[in-house]
Amino acid sequence: GVMEAANRGAQEADGVSIGLNIEIPFEQLPNPYIDKLISFRYFFVRKVMFVKYSIAFVIFPGGFGTMDELFEALTLIQTNKIKPFPVFMIGKDYWAGLIDWMEGRMLGEEKISRNDLNYLHIVDSHEEVVEGIRRFRSTLDE
Repeated sequence: GVMEAANRGAQEADGVSIGLNIEIPFEQLPNPYIDKLISFRYFFVRKVMFVKYSIAFVIFPGGFGTMDELFEALTLIQTNKIKPFPVFMIGKDYWAGLIDWMEGRMLGEEKISRNDLNYLHIVDSHEEVVEGIRRFRSTLDE
């Protein structure tokens, strides 16, 4: 899956591959590309660890868990609980309906601000993600 591919990519690039596992009956076993495995009993603790050291989020099409992690990150950024970082959503066709709803309903009804959506970047390629992260990191160095 996607998480395994990310762990494998980290190892192949000589980075440290960290797995954040959740202890639930139907969750898959950790993949073989993890250098450091951390297991969690509770989702909220795991989600905090996802964002704690992040400089970007890359979100692939997924289900409720993906939505939970996406909105947790956006909420923490919105409420200034963490330093803002870009959130890249891979697959313009997949995410178009959600973005339309967020702009039409949430923004349209002033439940969120335009600034809250500025961290979202809908892309179709890994090159766009890499370039976006490079641009964001260059602002950190200034």
